[in-house]
Amino acid sequence: MDLRRISDTFSVSPQIDPGDVPGIKAAGFRAILCNRPDGEEAGQCDHAQIEAAAQEAGLAFRSVPITSGGVTGADMDDFNAALAEMPGPVLAYCRSGTRCTMLWSISQIGQMPADQIVAAAAGAGYDMRGVVAQMSGQTGRQG
Repeated sequence: MDLRRISDTFSVSPQIDPGDVPGIKAAGFRAILCNRPDGEEAGQCDHAQIEAAAQEAGLAFRSVPITSGGVTGADMDDFNAALAEMPGPVLAYCRSGTRCTMLWSISQIGQMPADQIVAAAAGAGYDMRGVVAQMSGQTGRQG
């Protein structure tokens, strides 16, 4: 497993499988959030298998599938609701962890300074400068 801490309550990971769930619980997580649509890639584990393993381990589970490159306002509402309702710390996963980090970064705009969002993502190995600049209106473009 490649668990990457973004904040005290949120970490991300590339695709996990049911066999990873006991280690996720042992690492102190209380919930798993799937941000990857089923069938996105051949051989990908279906989220229902991970959900069953999470339930067996006593972890909360939620699926908020986001198509890569296609985040809508409704997607963000669902992501924010999942974070608000699930016990932390939460481990979110997708194909590489980038999508989950992007969603978290967008969710934090207006909640914390842009440079802190970028630094938190960078600390986990993800570059969210462009996303944060675009979403927080710091691109320098006028529209």
